[in-house]
Amino acid sequence: KMSSEAADLRQRKKQNDTESDKMAPDERNKENSKLGRSPKYVLIQRFAKLFFGCLAAVTSGMMYAVYLSTYHERKFWFSSRQELEREITFQGDSAIYYSFYKELLKAPSFERGVYELTHNNKTVSLKTINAVQQMTLYPELIASILYQASGSEEVIEPVYFYIGIVFGLQGIYEAGAFWFQSYKCRLCRDLLTETDTTRIDYSIPSRENWALPYFACQVAALTGYLKKNLNCSAEKFCYLLVSASTYTFVMMWEYSHYLLFIQAVSLFLLDSFALAQTEKVHEVYKIYLFSLFLGYLLQFENSALLVSPLLSLVAALMLSKCLQMNMKKGTFMSRLLKIMYVYLVLTITVTLNFLLKMFVPHKENEHLLKFLEVKLGLNTTKNFTMNWLLCQESLQAPSQDFFLRLTQSSLLPFYILVLIICLFSVTQVIFRRICGEPLKETVKLEDGRIGERPEIVYHVIHTILLGSLAMCLEGMKYLWTPYVCMLAAFGVCSPELWMTLFKWLRLKAVHPILLALILSMAVPTIIGFSLWKEFFPRIMTELSELQEFYDPDTVELMTWIKRQAPVAAVFAGSPQLMGVIKLCTGWMVSSLPLYNDDDLLKRNENIYQIYSKRSAEDIYKILTSYKANFLIIEDSICNEVGPIRGCRVKDLLDIANGHVVCEEGDSYSYSKYGRFCHEIKMNYSPYVNYFTRVYWNRSYFVYRINTVISFQS
Repeated sequence: KMSSEAADLRQRKKQNDTESDKMAPDERNKENSKLGRSPKYVLIQRFAKLFFGCLAAVTSGMMYAVYLSTYHERKFWFSSRQELEREITFQGDSAIYYSFYKELLKAPSFERGVYELTHNNKTVSLKTINAVQQMTLYPELIASILYQASGSEEVIEPVYFYIGIVFGLQGIYEAGAFWFQSYKCRLCRDLLTETDTTRIDYSIPSRENWALPYFACQVAALTGYLKKNLNCSAEKFCYLLVSASTYTFVMMWEYSHYLLFIQAVSLFLLDSFALAQTEKVHEVYKIYLFSLFLGYLLQFENSALLVSPLLSLVAALMLSKCLQMNMKKGTFMSRLLKIMYVYLVLTITVTLNFLLKMFVPHKENEHLLKFLEVKLGLNTTKNFTMNWLLCQESLQAPSQDFFLRLTQSSLLPFYILVLIICLFSVTQVIFRRICGEPLKETVKLEDGRIGERPEIVYHVIHTILLGSLAMCLEGMKYLWTPYVCMLAAFGVCSPELWMTLFKWLRLKAVHPILLALILSMAVPTIIGFSLWKEFFPRIMTELSELQEFYDPDTVELMTWIKRQAPVAAVFAGSPQLMGVIKLCTGWMVSSLPLYNDDDLLKRNENIYQIYSKRSAEDIYKILTSYKANFLIIEDSICNEVGPIRGCRVKDLLDIANGHVVCEEGDSYSYSKYGRFCHEIKMNYSPYVNYFTRVYWNRSYFVYRINTVISFQS
């Protein structure tokens, strides 16, 4: 009986939706006839708005891509450099990503190249890795296919093709941001706060530079999809764009599901307050499930996606919705379930995630949980890796300079103003819903209710969640600051926001609608001109200034390795330098600058011991356990004078090894051995028995690890 009543209810709902869809065009036509507008005039107006909006978005994206390309050329003199000097500009993990792109192009066929990457035993000694899965090399696979299929070998060099794609994606990022603002003014804020919005200038191949443009497209499409009274064709287009961009985003970045989890929480809160159509929100949940499932299959059964909080949350939301739908309305249990909905979802999410982690074997990202425990003060540790991560600038709280830059560009004050107005309006809407007042089907400008627009409420919740994380981790500013730019620019250009404010002020001296329209155009114009006058000279100076990035010591080191080192040699040193060696020479290394694998993290910690106070015999045993033939000491790490004492590599090693003694609030390093990187340069026994110096310059000291040990003094 309960199932038949539910079926009748769904059938009546479909009939009502169909009737309302049929009535909607008639009502619109009547309204247009009252205003003296023909349907043809309205169609032309909409087409013109769409055309010029798309044109402005594409132009904005192209200008930003050209700006990045010009700035990169001025900074690195890329066109006048040799191939080795160009490759040295890729540092750390960026070097590893680009090295695999080179290997794909050198392979006899694309299939053979993919096979060698998925069964790679020529990168890290004594370790066979699936580089495509472990390092998320799908961007490199796509770039190599496009380069070879387009016949670009004779037209453009591989490195220009590669960075050109990344700069083009950043242009799409900019265009997506422009689209989000409903074709309104942009104010060029991303250029004014480039330091806080992107890492593109010094880390081109990083995964977020490939992934975030697709996330921007997803957010723009989701904005359109959540709107009320959207016609059928536009809704389908937005739905397909959300689906495609969400799946691509999952494939491009190993941490994408965490960002989608934050987005899912935003949609969950939006739905909990009944501020959006539940059917649309649950369609987005299905897109998450589809993307995770397909990503799991195509990422070689990536277990990290199965134990992700996103999957647990979406499954809990779908299950809770089924319980609500199958519960007879009006009963005590149905009312109790509605009140306890949020608690029920949270309980199921935590329980399901715990069960999945118990039964699904996984190793990925376990160190993230340990890091969060230490970061939140729930635990303390002397572990080198954890403390090294805590010392990274991107994982610390943002500095005061960050907020000062946002304030000087007038971005933060306007963002706070827009956020306060939207929050108060949303609070009013929620209060009306609690009192039983239904939402309006169509929100007009004169209503002054910007809080009833579901897409705006979603963005307010999303930016608050991202902002909360950005207050704890400076690296999150690259996600939050672009959002701040978009929301602030949207707010000052929105007549609805000004109208909402005037409704509260009960303005009667001037017609509020007219004043809202005037301010939505005048305020951004004044701000735009003032910012243009202040920052445009600086931007032009950056583009005209000839900077120089040249590292002769590293060039000399790479040249020596290619000329003198045996082909089968294995090098040991800091992970950042090993990435550059792998890219520039192709030689095998003992560690990599990657932090999503426990074995590689342990390797990095062990090899960093060359900067600790341990004996020559201990270091020799560590290096030979990884079959290393050459050791490279970097003078910049050995003699590091960091701004924060206790965050230098040698300080962290002393803490981890118990070589620090604390007395009366001061800490002193103590060990019966001297610091290895200093002692080995003295060329006395026992160091010369284990290691033989074969090359050195101002920055690097290279030692051959002896296979036959001589203890003669």
